[in-house]
Amino acid sequence: MPAVLRVALPVPLPGLFDYLPPTVGAACVGSRVLVPFGRHKLVGMVVAIDAEAAVGSSRLKQVLRLLDDGALLDPELMQTLAWAADYWLGAPGEAYANALPLALREAKPLPPIGDEYWSLSGAGRSAHDAGSRRGGSKALLGLLAAGALSAQDLSERQPGWREAARRLAAAGLLERSERPPPDRSSPPSLAPQLSDEQQQAVVTVGASLGQYQPFLLDGVTGSGKTEVYLALIEQVLAQGRQALLLVPEIGLAPQTVRRLRERLGVIVEVLHSNLSEGDRARAWLRARAGSARVILGTRSAVFTPLPQAGLIIVDEEHDSAYKQQEGFRYHARDLALVRARALGVPVLLGSGTPSLESLANAEAGRYRTLHLRARPGAIRPPQVQIIDMRAQRLEHGMSPALLGAVADTVARGEQALVFRNRRGYAPVLLCHACGWHAGCPRCDRPLTLHAGRRQLICHHCDYRQRVPAACPTCGAGDLKPQGQGTERLEEALLAQFPQVPVLRVDRETTRRRDAFEQLLATLRDDQPAILVGTQMLAKGHDLPNLTLVAIVGVDEGLHSIDFRAGERLAQLVVQVAGRAGRARKPGRVVLQTHQPEHPLLRSLLAHGYAAAARELLAERRLIQLPPYSYQVLLRAEAPQREQVDAFLAAAHAALPVNAQLQIAGPMSAPMPLRAGRHRGQLLLEAASRRTLHGMLRSWQLALIALPSARKVRWSLDVDPIDLY
Repeated sequence: MPAVLRVALPVPLPGLFDYLPPTVGAACVGSRVLVPFGRHKLVGMVVAIDAEAAVGSSRLKQVLRLLDDGALLDPELMQTLAWAADYWLGAPGEAYANALPLALREAKPLPPIGDEYWSLSGAGRSAHDAGSRRGGSKALLGLLAAGALSAQDLSERQPGWREAARRLAAAGLLERSERPPPDRSSPPSLAPQLSDEQQQAVVTVGASLGQYQPFLLDGVTGSGKTEVYLALIEQVLAQGRQALLLVPEIGLAPQTVRRLRERLGVIVEVLHSNLSEGDRARAWLRARAGSARVILGTRSAVFTPLPQAGLIIVDEEHDSAYKQQEGFRYHARDLALVRARALGVPVLLGSGTPSLESLANAEAGRYRTLHLRARPGAIRPPQVQIIDMRAQRLEHGMSPALLGAVADTVARGEQALVFRNRRGYAPVLLCHACGWHAGCPRCDRPLTLHAGRRQLICHHCDYRQRVPAACPTCGAGDLKPQGQGTERLEEALLAQFPQVPVLRVDRETTRRRDAFEQLLATLRDDQPAILVGTQMLAKGHDLPNLTLVAIVGVDEGLHSIDFRAGERLAQLVVQVAGRAGRARKPGRVVLQTHQPEHPLLRSLLAHGYAAAARELLAERRLIQLPPYSYQVLLRAEAPQREQVDAFLAAAHAALPVNAQLQIAGPMSAPMPLRAGRHRGQLLLEAASRRTLHGMLRSWQLALIALPSARKVRWSLDVDPIDLY
C-alpha cells in the first residue's frame, strides 16, 4: 500500500481523508493543502504523513498544492483539536477549521504580519486641502492629514472607516503600507495599591507560573478581579511569555483593551468577530510567531497559537456565551483548561457568580479557590430592597416605589439603571375585543412589538411583519400591547423624567460597530441619567455615578422548566446588582417581583450568591443533575413532524442496552416549532462520564447510517447548557 497524507477537511463528516502527496514539495503535519473533493476544491489540514492507505493508490486523488512551507498549527494545537473533536463529537475537519481565522481557510498565501498603515497620496493631500470630499471620506482625509495612521488607530478614531478607505484608495487618494509592529505602544501606567486579598491572589497564582494549575477567582462584583489579571499579566510579560485573556462578549473587549494597553504599555492583539478578516488573521499570525504578547478575545480566541504561553485567563467564566451552539459545539472555558494542561501553564477562571460546574470542581479539589470578598474603594455593598408587586398599580410594569427610587436618584444628580431582560416594546400584541394575539406563523410563539419600527418581530426566527391597523380576526381597531420590553420602558421613563437623559442599551441600539461604547461615552460621570437595558449591561462596565439598579421582571426565571434557570437568574441578579455603588457613593438595588417569598430570592438577597449556589448544588446532587451527572442531547428538526419522530425512534432503537444509561424521550423540544421546522430531542444521562462517552462515537456512526437521518437536520450536543 502507498504512503499517503491523511487530511482533515471542513465537511460535517466524522472521518479523515487520504490523498497522495503533491508532485511538488513535502507536506508536514499541521500544514494546509488544497485538495479535490467531489466537484470542489477544499483547503484541508494535514494530520498525518506516511499513513497506511486503506485502498490502493489507483483509487486515491492527489493533493493539488501545498499552501504552507511549514506547520501552521503546532503539535500542541493539533493534539488539543483532535481531543476536542473526539470529546464534543465534532467532525475533525470542522474542529481544525475553527482554529483558523476565515482568511486562513482560503487557498491564499499567508498575509504579512506587519501593522497596516494608511496615508494620503499627493492627490489625497490636494483633495483634503480643496475640501472636495464629504462625510466619512472627508473625515478620513482629515485624520490622515497630520500623517500616516495604523488601522488600529483608525478603528478607534473613526469606526467604520474602511468603506471610505476603499473609495479613496480606488480614487488614488490613499496609500496602504506595512510596518513592523512596535514592541510597546506607550509607557506603562502606575498600578494602584492592591488590597490584601488581591495581593494574596496574585502571589498564589504567580507561584504556579510555569506549571499547570486551575484557579477559581471568586470575587464579588466590583472587587477588582481585573487588577489581579493585570498584575499577573505583568509578571508573565516580565518572563518573556504570552498571556491569553478571554472575555464572553465583544462589548467587553474595547474597554478591556484600553485598560490593558494603558497599564501594560504593550500592543494588545484582539480577536473577535467584529474585526475585519485581515485584522484577525494578522493578530492570529503574530500570536503564532510569538510577537504578540497579550491576546484578548472572545470564544474562538481559545484556539490562538501560544508558542511561549505563560497564562490563560477566562473572565466571567460562568457566561453561557463561551459555549458554541452551532456546528462544532465546544465550550471555550473547558477547552482553555485542556490547553493550559497541554501547555503547562496556570489557568485562572474569574467570576463574581461562578458556575455550579466550577464550584463543584473546586469542592472536589480540582481547582484552587481564591476569594475577593471586599470591593476596593466602595463604601459598602449595595442595599437590596424587594418590592412586592401584588395588588399594586403599575406604570408600564414599574411600581410606584421603583419610580420613586429612580426620582430620588436623579434628583441627587446620580444615575439609575432600569434592567429588563426583554428587548422590544411589548412581548404580545392583543385584541381586546376577541382575544386574538399576533403570533409567528413559523414558530407558534407571540411576535414582539417593536413600536419604533412599526413592526412585529419574532425573536426566535426573525420573521417580521407590519403592525396591522385592525384585528385580522374581528376587524376591531383596539389592539393593545401587553407586557413591557426595554423600548416601552424607555418611552415611559422619558415621559416621567423629561429633563433627564434616558439611554436604552440593547441589541437594537447597539447594532453598529462600537455603538455600545459610543452610547456609554455620552454619559458624563457628574450628570444624572437613566439607563434602560438588557443583560448587555449586566457585566464588566464601571459607571462611577450609577447608584441605583432597579430590576423589573425576574419572575420568568423562578418557574422555568429548565433546571439551569435558577442558577442563571441568581447570576443575573447579582451581576446586575453589582453595577450599583462601585465608586465612593453607596449603591441601592430595587427588585420587584410577584414572588417576594420565593426561597431562591430570599437566600440570594439575605446571604449572597455563595449561599444560593450551595443550595442549588445540593438540589442538583440530590436529583443527580449536572455537574453530578453527564448529559448528551440529540436534537432533530425537519419540515414534517413525522420525519422527526421516525428519526428519533430509530435513534432510540440504535442505543446500546446499558442499565447505567438514563434516556429521556424521544420528545418534542420545549419549543416544538421554530422557523417552520418541527423540533424534537432525545436526552441521554449517566452518572459516569466514561459510561456516556464509551458509547457515543459508535452511536454517532449508527445515526449517520440511518435512512431516516437523511430526512432531518440533527446534531449531538455534549454537555448541553441549553435544552431548548
